[in-house]
Formats: sequence, structure tokens, C-alpha cells
Amino acid sequence: MGSSSSTHDQGPRSAPKTYSAPALERGFNVIELLAQAPRGLTASEIAAGLELSIGEIFRIIVVMERRRWLNKDPETDQYSVNPRILEIVFRATPAEELTVMAGPHMRELADKVDQSCHLVMPNGRRGLVVLRQQNPGDIAFVVRLGADLDLVRSCSGQVLLAFGDEAWIADVLDADTALSHKDRAALMNRLKLVRSRGFEMRPSSRTNGVTDISYPIFGLGGRVVAALTIPFMTRIDGSQVFDEYAAQAELALIAKRISTELGWFERDERIMPLSADGRVGAGAAKSKPRKSRLKDNFPA
Repeated sequence: MGSSSSTHDQGPRSAPKTYSAPALERGFNVIELLAQAPRGLTASEIAAGLELSIGEIFRIIVVMERRRWLNKDPETDQYSVNPRILEIVFRATPAEELTVMAGPHMRELADKVDQSCHLVMPNGRRGLVVLRQQNPGDIAFVVRLGADLDLVRSCSGQVLLAFGDEAWIADVLDADTALSHKDRAALMNRLKLVRSRGFEMRPSSRTNGVTDISYPIFGLGGRVVAALTIPFMTRIDGSQVFDEYAAQAELALIAKRISTELGWFERDERIMPLSADGRVGAGAAKSKPRKSRLKDNFPA
């Protein structure tokens, strides 16, 4: 009579295999290193930064340049990341669909209010500017395409956090070692206000004369997929046709239109204030949006 065995009879399972591809990993390391040096690095500087010899890295760099992942400046011999990488990422992620959908609406918005706007998507624990639209006027204030944003301290980032998944919010805040307990409590109060009124509007934490206005973009099921933001630049000669509140109203319409085209319905969204620890409270009432600007009591 044959004996049968079950998983209980077998010894402990071996750990999952880990595979190594040194050349591929070095290629990724090159990109990550160059991301910290937007002006570029020479091959020897790249080797030094990765603690490798020229021989260990040179062929990898040459192949990456041939495949158009890197650009080489013929005058300085410095390598930089080719913007083609951003294009590939867009095509391989939901950013492609979102940017195609949002592009015409963002052009309409920028033309109408004569202010630039940009679209920010969550990218792990950071935010990524995946699309921007410059206004048609002679003077513009724009955010760089592909800019890496701090979710905790930027206006767009706080909108994403305010409407984000509970576990993701906790992960982002836990990873921010510079965030004190007091600052975290202040931030959570801020996110409650943003979530209750449905948008954020506050003086820029980095630039005088700029008011950041940001609305969430929702997809199917009410999941936040991006933040659409106007860095509203006030002109001292008063020549702008739209003030910040009129621009905010136009931004609200455009954000809702993009969300609707992505499959969002108003019934999908259940706005519920966040508790002090970042959790969504049950049975909380939805507050009416307020037009007046909130005092920015979170240190940015």
C-alpha cells in the first residue's frame, strides 16, 4: 500500500530563488545616478559614482546610448537621460491614456484663464508631473515635465494624499523621516479640509506671488488617479482676465470633465474626512465646499 504525503509531511519550503543580472542592474543604476545629475556626467564620473571601474561600466553606457536611453554631449562627453524614457513609461502605464484624455482639456483651460497647468500622478511615494500645458500669454510660470514632487509638502501631493488609499497614505507618511509627530498631525488636519471641500487652494510654499490650486482626477470606482494643478501667478499690473477664484471654478469644471471621460460618476466618490492617524472615518458627514482660502498651517 503506497504512502501519500501532504504539505504537512514535507519539510520547510525553500526560500524563493533570487536571480542576478549584473549588467541589467548596472544599467538601472546608471539611470538612477543620472537622475540626480540633470546636467549630466562623464563616463568616468558615472564609474566613480557607482564605485566601478571604467571597464565594468563603459560597454553598458555605450549600449544605452545606442538604444537612445542616454544622450551624449559631444562637447563635454557628459551623458544624460534621454527624454525617450519618459515616453516609453507613458506608453507602458495608465499615464498614456490619462494624458491623451486630459491634453485637449488642459489646453482649453490654459487658453481660457491664461495660466499654465500640470497633471501629477502618484509614483510610489512621490509624485510625477506627466503632462503640462503652458498658457498662451507672454509670461508663464510652468513646472518641468517629469518633475519629481514631494507628496507630503506639495499642493498636488496633498490632494493625492487626501483622496488616496489608506494604506498608501500611511506608507508615504511613515517613510518621511523628516515628518515629526506634530507636523504629521497638522498634515492630517490639512488633508481633512482638502478632502471635505474637494480641492486645495493655498499660497505656494516655494514661490512668492503664486497660488497653487489643485483638484483630484478620478477614474473608475472613484479611485484618485491624478491631481490637476494651476500654479496661479498674480500679475502686479492686474492685467489677468481671471482672478484666482474664477480660475479655480474653471479648473473644477475641467477636472470633473476629465474624470467623467475616464469613467468616473459622481456616485462613485464617497468623501469622508480622515482621522488624525490617516484613516477614513465611518459615517462622517460631507462638508460643503468653501470658497475662501484656508490658512496654510502646515510647514512646507
